[in-house]
Amino acid sequence: MSQLDLEPQDKMPKGAPLAELLRPQRLGDVVGQDKLIGPDGRLRRMLDQGELASIIFWGPPGTGKTTIARLLADEAGMAFEPVSAVFDGVADLRKVFARAADR
Repeated sequence: MSQLDLEPQDKMPKGAPLAELLRPQRLGDVVGQDKLIGPDGRLRRMLDQGELASIIFWGPPGTGKTTIARLLADEAGMAFEPVSAVFDGVADLRKVFARAADR
């Protein structure tokens, strides 16, 4: 499979931004993070053992933090709630915690 293969058109909203079309759809599609998600990576071992710990990703915008977190949650069969320290406040966190308590 080529790295340029995209999701089928019916899965992407019409007019989706190019970044969304090219975003990795599986953890194995992520490039450049072998120490974390490669066959011997820490996160890969946690997933394989079924023991995904709490994780905080830190780094500049656009480096794939949210994408990797979303893919980890998908692969582990967990819910994903994106939270931004820049844009989300206490009220937003309370809503996330309430949704988590309902699950």
